[in-house]
Amino acid sequence: MVIEFLRKRLWTYRGRRINPKMEHGVLRTGLGIFIPVFLVSLFFCYKTGISNVSQWFQWDYLKDILGWNWFYIGKGIVISFVIGAVIVGLTYIVFFEQYMRIYHRQKIARMFISNRFIEKETKTTESQWSEKMVSKTKISYFPKAYYKIKNGYIELRINMDMTRFQDRFLELGDQLENGLFCALMDKELEENYVCYKLLYDVQRKRISIDDVEVKDGEMKLMDHIKWKFDSLPHMLISGGTGGGKTYYILSLITALLKSGAELKILDPKNADLADLESVMPAGTVYSQKNGIKMSLNKARKAMEERTKEMKEKPNYRTGGNYASVGMKPLFVIFDEYVAFMEMLDMKEKQEVLEDMKQLTMLGRQAGVFLILANQRPDAKYLADGIRDQFNFRVALGKNSDVGYGMMFGDVDNNFIYKNIKGRGYADTGSSVITEFYTPLVPKDYDFLEEIRKAA
Repeated sequence: MVIEFLRKRLWTYRGRRINPKMEHGVLRTGLGIFIPVFLVSLFFCYKTGISNVSQWFQWDYLKDILGWNWFYIGKGIVISFVIGAVIVGLTYIVFFEQYMRIYHRQKIARMFISNRFIEKETKTTESQWSEKMVSKTKISYFPKAYYKIKNGYIELRINMDMTRFQDRFLELGDQLENGLFCALMDKELEENYVCYKLLYDVQRKRISIDDVEVKDGEMKLMDHIKWKFDSLPHMLISGGTGGGKTYYILSLITALLKSGAELKILDPKNADLADLESVMPAGTVYSQKNGIKMSLNKARKAMEERTKEMKEKPNYRTGGNYASVGMKPLFVIFDEYVAFMEMLDMKEKQEVLEDMKQLTMLGRQAGVFLILANQRPDAKYLADGIRDQFNFRVALGKNSDVGYGMMFGDVDNNFIYKNIKGRGYADTGSSVITEFYTPLVPKDYDFLEEIRKAA
């Protein structure tokens, strides 16, 4: 116990300490490389012009400064400057990752200073050279913060030191995400510290549709993101025209079919998903109002039957789920749910809402999962706690502030639109909103053919 205590207190490496000098970290590093190279280059330039190097240090030369060869001197300075600049440029290219770390630390230091997370004190002393009083200002308080790269993630730990800045330290996620051009993956409170976990250059983590896999109750969607549907059931998707929503849903369908899962596909607009009826088994795809209502009701009954069947299995144990007894999951993929609800009368709406409520509340253990897609998730059709059961949420393309609020609730994120198809934001179940990219689909990819093979 004593050794473990000492290890945590004395040998825990939190990262590189951020200090005020890092405000000009890039410039200091660049000059630290340039100046030595410049001086060495200058030395060799002039060495070739004077045969006896020892004569450089004789004062006789200083008596005849006007007689120096200034053209030769200027040429040497220019050559040395160019060599120094080239070396700095090559260092930037070769050690780009190290440069980005210095740049990140510089930005964090400037954030602390510009946000006035510091305290200064002024001391007045008598000058050594005159009788005047001289005032000197120095930083008396600077936040204790540590920067570290671990497993491809940036970890920034800020000490919760009970100062007047403490509450503001807890609200830096959005500023760090936009300033460092990173995606905030997690924020957690540790002993004496708040730790922000960010991922740099998220787009590099995008995967191809062929790399999407479903295994052990998880679906891999990016290199660092998995939808763990066994523990975080039901997915909510939003996105307007051109955001990549349809391709994303088709990618999910393809991956789920390849894993052997059962599917029910509902498309009330009789659009792209309805085309799958020609390549999938009968009773899988529905586009008419009565068929969709019937399919939802059947899914609810199937959930109840699966729950009963699961508990009758000899290998079932209390707390187990469908997977523990060897059952396959069932996914109900419902596109344009809100548009469908607008087609119904009051009685029909109540029936559908009751089926939806039962599926979202009780479906996880029985292995019945919903994937719900809308242009905008209207709250009145996701009431009674239904929306809260969608633990994985994706907003693609350009959404309004109201739309983001409907998807993610009251959050402080500044959502930035980028004109990249399949790009958006996601809440993967941790209540932290992160940048998200759907799987890449090649231009010549034939979804109908691939789904036909998988089905």
